[in-house]
Amino acid sequence: MKVGLAFASSIGIEGEETLEICRRAEAAGFESVWGGEHVIMPDSIASRYPYTPDGKIPAEPETPIPDPLIWLAFAAAAAPTLRLGTCILIVPQRNPLVLAKELATLDRLSNGRVELGLGVGWMREEFDALGVPWERRGARNDEYIEAMRELWKGPHAEYHGEFVDFEPATCSPRPVNGSIPVIVGGDTDAAINRAVRLADGYFPGEGDFERLSALLQRVRNAAEDAGRDPKALAINTMFGAQMMDPPAGVEQMLSLGVDRIMVPAFFFAGDGGLDRLEAFGETVIPLANNG
Repeated sequence: MKVGLAFASSIGIEGEETLEICRRAEAAGFESVWGGEHVIMPDSIASRYPYTPDGKIPAEPETPIPDPLIWLAFAAAAAPTLRLGTCILIVPQRNPLVLAKELATLDRLSNGRVELGLGVGWMREEFDALGVPWERRGARNDEYIEAMRELWKGPHAEYHGEFVDFEPATCSPRPVNGSIPVIVGGDTDAAINRAVRLADGYFPGEGDFERLSALLQRVRNAAEDAGRDPKALAINTMFGAQMMDPPAGVEQMLSLGVDRIMVPAFFFAGDGGLDRLEAFGETVIPLANNG
C-alpha cells in the first residue's frame, strides 16, 4: 500500500520550505505529494461543505491554498521520485484545452509522474465569482476529461460535445505514457458512478472506518454492475482519523484493500512538524509498504 502526503501545498507556502517538505517526504518513504485548490475563498459561503458535521469548511479566509499545478511544478525537481497529484482539482472551473496543455507539460517535465485527482466542486459561490455555470457542472466535467484525453492521444484530435467543441487540432507536448491517470473524488452516488465510468482511481472523503467500508462496497458493486473489474479502480483513502493510532489505521486500510493512504500534511505543520514526518516515515510507512 502506497503512502501519499495530501495537501502538502497548504503547509509549504514559501519556496525553500516547499523544497524541504518534498525532499524530506521523499526521504521518509512517501510515494507521492499532493496539492488541493480553491481559487478564492468568498467572504460569505452558504454552500455546505460535505466533509464536516456542521457543513463549514475548516479554513479561514487567509488560509493559503496555492495553485496546485504551479506548486507541483516548482516542487517536482526537488524530489525526483515522488508522484505529483492534485487532491483535488476542480476541473469544471478550468478551460479543458489549457488544462490539457498544463497537465501534459508538467507530466513531461516530471517524466510521467502526474496524477489528476478531480472533483466537480461544492462551493457555488466560487463558481459564481469565476463566471462558470454551477448547473450541469458534472456533465461539463465529464466532457472536459473526454476532450483532454482526445488531445493526449495524438495529433489532429477533435471533439464535438455540448460544452467542448473543436475541429482537428494538435496539443503538444503530450503525456509521457499517452495519458494521465484520473482519480475521482467524492462520496456521492454521482461521484461513484463517475469514477466507475471514466476514472483510473477513486478518492472518497469519508474517514470513519465503518462508513468507509460500506462506501467502498458500494463502489465495488457499482463497478461490477457496469461490467468493470473493481480491482481496476485504485482506491485512495484519507488517513486522518487513523492518525490517532497509525499502525491500527494501516491494518484497517489494508483490510479494505486500499491501494494508497493519503496522510494530511497538516499533521506535520508547525514547530517540529518535519521531524514528526520523519518519525512517521520510520514507524508507519514500512507497515503500509509491507502490507
